[in-house]
Amino acid sequence: MNYLYLYGAIIAVIVVLYSRRHVRKDATHKTLLKESIQSGLSEPPSLHPIFDPVRCIGSGSCAKVCPEGAIGIVNGKGVLINAAHCIGHGACLAACPFDAIKLVFGTEKRGIDIPHISPDFETNVPGIFIAGELGGMGLIRKAAEQGRQAIAAVRKRPSGAAQYDVVIVGCGPAGLSAGLSSIHHKLKYKLIEQEDSLGGAVYHYPRQKIAMTAPVVLDIVGTVKFGEVQKEKLLQFWNGVVQKTGLEIGFRERMEAIEKCDEGFLVKTNRGGYVTKSVLLAMGRRGTPRKLDVPGEETHKVVYRLIDPQQYKGQALLVVGGGDSALEAAIALSEQPGTTVILSYRSAAFSRVKQKNRSLLEQAQQAGRIQVMLNSAVTEILEKEAVIVCEGQPQRFPNDAVIVCAGGLLPTPLLQKIGIAFETKFGTV
Repeated sequence: MNYLYLYGAIIAVIVVLYSRRHVRKDATHKTLLKESIQSGLSEPPSLHPIFDPVRCIGSGSCAKVCPEGAIGIVNGKGVLINAAHCIGHGACLAACPFDAIKLVFGTEKRGIDIPHISPDFETNVPGIFIAGELGGMGLIRKAAEQGRQAIAAVRKRPSGAAQYDVVIVGCGPAGLSAGLSSIHHKLKYKLIEQEDSLGGAVYHYPRQKIAMTAPVVLDIVGTVKFGEVQKEKLLQFWNGVVQKTGLEIGFRERMEAIEKCDEGFLVKTNRGGYVTKSVLLAMGRRGTPRKLDVPGEETHKVVYRLIDPQQYKGQALLVVGGGDSALEAAIALSEQPGTTVILSYRSAAFSRVKQKNRSLLEQAQQAGRIQVMLNSAVTEILEKEAVIVCEGQPQRFPNDAVIVCAGGLLPTPLLQKIGIAFETKFGTV
């Protein structure tokens, strides 16, 4: 009988500890959700999850696998507590054990434009195909499959006198898969990527986060059975695939226009132009990073998103922007040993940022870790310096790297210009 009391006491302690932990998490997530709403950051930018309140039991599996910390559990149900940070990769969908999640575009208040595509991923403009996130698929496995199927459709198009059979724009999972399929089918291809690394949205995941949760089929390579894998291992594998297969990628090459021509299409980039029979658009919905358009911006010391603050230890850094991403980057960098950080913003005050980030920035300023320059603009980036005009006066500062967090320019207007039709989604698939 004494054993029964002992077992009962142990179970009671476990239940109490679990309940307290659950209550603390619930309170934390409620606070984060409230801050997100108050800051005007409650609208997700693209594909995002919605939760079925009947099926959802609040297991938290979705929150655990979300690299951006966008999902929380409130009142026992899944909720987007940090919607502005959701990038639509869909890891939550695969992790949910009760099929309580759907991935949708837009909300009742804010519509998202999604292109019309056929079952073989061709748009209403013959010869232009869309695969991956831009077409509505953030899941790595399905995006890669779409890239492979799109190239199968490209093969069926009549051959012509164009320089290339296909120009592939973007080297995330869909673009990488399409490039491998192009080699496999002996197509003349050109694969371009506006950044200096492959991986697309995966490259921008936080360190050591789970990046893939299902096997994927790649031409030449075969079936890749990773299951759950950290982003670093997946990127290492993809880079190994590129080396082994000889896949050619034009990094730091940004598409600027697509024009129809007699042979098919002329794809214009910041490095030239390519005449092609078909075009496969495999870029993400985050768009092209907004540029500063100043001398020196083309150098490798300039990046448009902070991935790993630790790589900047001991450096003189400049962060440009006034949103949450800029403040978070500046704060993270200021915590690295030996760094000096300047945060430059063109306006007189920060708006639409979380109160938590505002408070942390003020603390870093008071501690002398960050120099904030409002009403300022970067006018030139030199090898070891940056020129900033503040209150009409140009000043030179020591500089080893520049992180520009000024948002992105969606490709929608460019695509509409060449006739691609879109449908506005308001919280629907």
